[in-house]
Amino acid sequence: MTAQPTPMMQQYLGLKAEAGDCLLFYRMGDFFELFFDDARTAAQVLDIALTARGEHGGDPVPMCGVPVHAAEGYLARLIKAGCRVAIAEQVETPDEARARAKREGTPSSKALVRRDIVRFVTAGTLTEEALLEPRRANVLAAVCELRGVCGVASVDISTGAMVLEECAPERLGAALARVGASECVAPEDWTEAPLEAVARPRADFASEGGEARLKSVHGVATLDGFGQFSRAMLAAAGGLLAYLDHAGRGTLPLLLPPVARASGEHMAMDEATRASLEILASQQGGRAGSLIAAIDRCVTGAGARLLAEDLAAPLVDRASIEARLSLVGWLHRDPLLRADLRSLLRALPDLGRALGRLVAGRGSPRDLGQVRDGLIEARRVHDVLKGKADRPALLDGLLPALTGHAELTDLLGRALVPAPPTERQNGGFIAAGYDHALDELREVSGNARRAIAAMEARYRDETGTPALKIRHNGVLGYFIEVPSKHADKLMAPESGFTHRQTMANVVRFNSLTLHEEASRIAEAGGHAQAAEDAHFEDLVERVAQRREAVAATAAALARLDVAAGQAERASEGEWCQPEIVDEPALAIEAGRHPVVEAALSKGGERFVANDCALGEHDRLWLVGGPNMGGKSTFLRQNALIVLLAQAGGFVPAKAARIGLVDQLFSRVGASDNLARGRSTFMVEMVETAAILQQAGPRSFVILDEVGRGTSTYDGLALAWAVAEAIHETNRCRCLFATHYHEMARLAESCEALSLHHVRAREWKGDLVLLHEVAEGAADRSYGLAVAKLAGVPEAVVKRARSVLDKLEKGRAETGGLAAGLGDLPLFAAAFQAEEEQCDTLRDLLAEVDVDALSPREALEMLYRLKREAAD
Repeated sequence: MTAQPTPMMQQYLGLKAEAGDCLLFYRMGDFFELFFDDARTAAQVLDIALTARGEHGGDPVPMCGVPVHAAEGYLARLIKAGCRVAIAEQVETPDEARARAKREGTPSSKALVRRDIVRFVTAGTLTEEALLEPRRANVLAAVCELRGVCGVASVDISTGAMVLEECAPERLGAALARVGASECVAPEDWTEAPLEAVARPRADFASEGGEARLKSVHGVATLDGFGQFSRAMLAAAGGLLAYLDHAGRGTLPLLLPPVARASGEHMAMDEATRASLEILASQQGGRAGSLIAAIDRCVTGAGARLLAEDLAAPLVDRASIEARLSLVGWLHRDPLLRADLRSLLRALPDLGRALGRLVAGRGSPRDLGQVRDGLIEARRVHDVLKGKADRPALLDGLLPALTGHAELTDLLGRALVPAPPTERQNGGFIAAGYDHALDELREVSGNARRAIAAMEARYRDETGTPALKIRHNGVLGYFIEVPSKHADKLMAPESGFTHRQTMANVVRFNSLTLHEEASRIAEAGGHAQAAEDAHFEDLVERVAQRREAVAATAAALARLDVAAGQAERASEGEWCQPEIVDEPALAIEAGRHPVVEAALSKGGERFVANDCALGEHDRLWLVGGPNMGGKSTFLRQNALIVLLAQAGGFVPAKAARIGLVDQLFSRVGASDNLARGRSTFMVEMVETAAILQQAGPRSFVILDEVGRGTSTYDGLALAWAVAEAIHETNRCRCLFATHYHEMARLAESCEALSLHHVRAREWKGDLVLLHEVAEGAADRSYGLAVAKLAGVPEAVVKRARSVLDKLEKGRAETGGLAAGLGDLPLFAAAFQAEEEQCDTLRDLLAEVDVDALSPREALEMLYRLKREAAD
């Protein structure tokens, strides 16, 4: 007969069923325990011991646990590993459980403390400071399809910023790549949902429900004041809010009014382009080596997050771009003002995230202090900037958001101690003088503690026991402790002491006087804690009432930090302010790759700058030259310069004139996608197809070595056709790098195509890469020289040269690329023949007496040597 599970296990299994595929953190005293498969998974990810507790179904129950006080660190590791966690807390005290059991007629000895899931912790719903990267936004997205259109709702719940947009189904991947969501949710029955999306009930994604939820959250009767939202946007918003409600168990985080992002408001870039250009992360997956790592000079986490947003979504509106550039330029021209501003910004706390934690119900006294300090510093920033002349329009628009908080900062200044603690349980964060009743309770508690100290001294004298101490712990409260050898003095009935506990080396006692003082301390402390808790809730509510104004201040400070950081980076690298124009031009003088230049500068090397000029009559550049010569770098640097300019920053060039780009495409580098069954060449063709189908006259495209993943004939044919299509059909600005010299003939039929190459020279058998881009077609690819430079064995290089000579001879004679290969000897035989030929020539030269030769004999010897070499 199978034993019935214990009440605790029944409770656990019920909660686990509710948790679903989440790991269940089951609170037991000072630990969160995990059981069964959850324990196995957590033990492996966290590298902690896997033990067992009791039996279930006749088998030991696997178990592991983490301390409650250190849970955040373990949660961070689990979330990073892709796990989702449900937190089951004790929602009543043991005393409350016993009282409930008594009411229900259950023996109090069997009373089980009630537990409930209070929160789901997932990658996109984190707000805790310890679980978030300060310089990276944490975005949760919801996506769905409605009437042939995809809705996308995204929110960074650590700051409350919420954006709604829609796109065509084929552009969904690009939209999600721009958002950079840590977690995505989608309807459970949607077959086209992103692979990584969490499946949620279809009913959550009803547009009517989404509209109603948004109105309820923001307390409005209509959403018209926030913007115009399509049904697809509202459907996605409904799914997002439903998931947040589920994760928070009915408690929603900070949510600012939604912003509608119009189609075409930002430069479009697909996933492949973002990965190729390494905008926010390098291809190795980290921040190091990325564009943002090379240019980020922000002094606040909020500024760094906004810079990442700017780079992920460059603008396409000329006026908006120029407004940002004007602010950067103003700060660039005034280094002293810039230094003062950055000094003030550096002292700022993360105002937006502190606000987010408070509104979400996960805040601390320290977060209140950060709101206070952030708003005070914002006023100082305002005062520094307000008096400056020739302020740009964008700055005038930001300044009002930095003020208007005098009442709130005065309240928080009076209520809080200068450095509030991170925990509220122990109190001590309300300043003296704010609440006279609280001050009196603290005085009572303080007097009682002084009375206990005096009592300890008196007991030592009365018992003649200098080692006597009055101690305190969470179980016994206050107690008297003496070494075991002195215990007999206090054991006597007439001593006035009551025995409580005997330990290995000490004995613990109580006394009536001590009990009375302890009760006074506990009562006063309890009332004081209750008073502080009440003040905390009141202060949080007062901050929440001004959430939108405080969030606007945080956003204004972040924008100032981005502008000052951009100006600082421009000053460091002698970058220029780009000129933005409407016509499809791209004129860059002495452009440089910001990431490569930064890497070279660390080793004391100089980056070779290059010009690029694309216009109506030469919108397609065909760029040849050797590998390692700098073609890919040249292509990428121009794409990054365009991106930086339209993000509103200065660019690494001597001068730049940039026509607005609506779509940026990059097909550079070899990669595969084995998870989707795609080879390197298949990935290349998929990316090329996307460019040919989507690029238009205002697009900018960089293509590197199209067709190299297949046979020579196929590759050349594909590269030729792609170049023609870009020239004739897409008619966009394009840099096209290739090794196919035959493509130079396209210049004869494509009037807007011009030939260029990266310069290289061979000097005494070695390849010298100049990294300079020059006009005209490349004379050759220098492939064998690059192979030698890379360390390919000399024998292999010689063999390759032999094959190349045969290929070129066959092509010259028959016009076929592969002609003449059939009679080539095997590698070893050919190498042996070359060696034998070299030995014959050496023998002939060794026999020659140069001093004895007549002029005619010397000439005949040269002819003989030539014949031998030919044979």
